[in-house]
Amino acid sequence: MSKQAIKVENLVKNFGKGDSLVEVLNGASFRVDKGELVALVAPSGAGKTTLLMMIGCVEEPTSGKIWLGDEKVYDNKWLTKETRKIRREKIGFIFQAHYLIPFLNILENITLVPQANGVSDEESKKIAMELLEYFDIADKAYSMPSQLSGGQNQRAAIARALANKPQIILADEPTAALDSKRSVDVVKMLKKIAIEQNVAVIMVTHDEAMLPLCDRILKIEDKKVVSSKISGENMIL
Repeated sequence: MSKQAIKVENLVKNFGKGDSLVEVLNGASFRVDKGELVALVAPSGAGKTTLLMMIGCVEEPTSGKIWLGDEKVYDNKWLTKETRKIRREKIGFIFQAHYLIPFLNILENITLVPQANGVSDEESKKIAMELLEYFDIADKAYSMPSQLSGGQNQRAAIARALANKPQIILADEPTAALDSKRSVDVVKMLKKIAIEQNVAVIMVTHDEAMLPLCDRILKIEDKKVVSSKISGENMIL
């Protein structure tokens, strides 16, 4: 069985046309395997979130190729009209803000995802409770998001991202709103998920303190993506 979770080949992304054309990425190529936690770093405006959204089948590239698992989903055009279905079935998104629905309790926020995939209410609740137990917040299942701390809400958001049993988790600065201790806890949690759930996690971060906790760094340089390994506490860039 293939270890490949994400493969990107010669990805190009431009915004605008003519004199107003802005080139964000030009020929980005890389691969991420299942079980890896990979940090994506670059200066502000260099295209980190745009790259994440292209992998997540939200933003359309200008050209190039994208594989999710062994399925090629983009080859200079989307190869399916069901990009929403791909997102729903293969990808979990985590953002800087937790985006939990404020008028639903934590359990209801999580059960929405499997229910949208046609899973029964009973099975959806079982999935949600297992995840809440996994993240040690099962006692908060019937609490509202406003009753939880920032770290607890982010754990609930990660549980929601896992509720569709994705192959890939895309995390856009998931620790930006947290203090240093909670940030470390969240990244360690993402690493645990990558290993135990055998999923690939790409995490956009500006926090260099989080990098030693990751397996690799993807860095956007000169509109391409450079892959770097991490040795011990030191980055090799």
